Amino acid sequence: MKVKIKRIDKELPLPVYETEGSVGFDFICRKDVTVAPYQIALIPANVIVETPEGYALFITPRSSTFRKYGLIIPNSPGIIDQDYCGPEDEVQIQVYNLSSKPVRIKRGDRIAQGLFIRVGKARWSEVDTIERETRGGFGSTD
Repeated sequence: MKVKIKRIDKELPLPVYETEGSVGFDFICRKDVTVAPYQIALIPANVIVETPEGYALFITPRSSTFRKYGLIIPNSPGIIDQDYCGPEDEVQIQVYNLSSKPVRIKRGDRIAQGLFIRVGKARWSEVDTIERETRGGFGSTD
């Protein structure tokens, strides 16, 4: 799949799939950012991505993000819609610092990954009753 992408800072590389079997590509932090304790910050990912029609771009933490930095992505997965690709629509990684100390993310650090996921849109068919059997409510399988 070919995807149009624009780098903000051309000195930083494009996102890459680190191995042949990787399904997610790593986003790179464009500038140094300090995330205060128990605060949310936006990390600029240096790219504007034109998500292909029929797909959404999901943003998830890398497996090492929490272990290395103590950060989570509170809206994980973050979702980039197909129409978020204007000239000022740089991908931003929203992070929350769970630690009691400031966390510094340096230019070039990799803290999140992106995945293109095929999506469909529902066409609603409103009914008065649902015929399927229930499973017993929220959390019923554990």
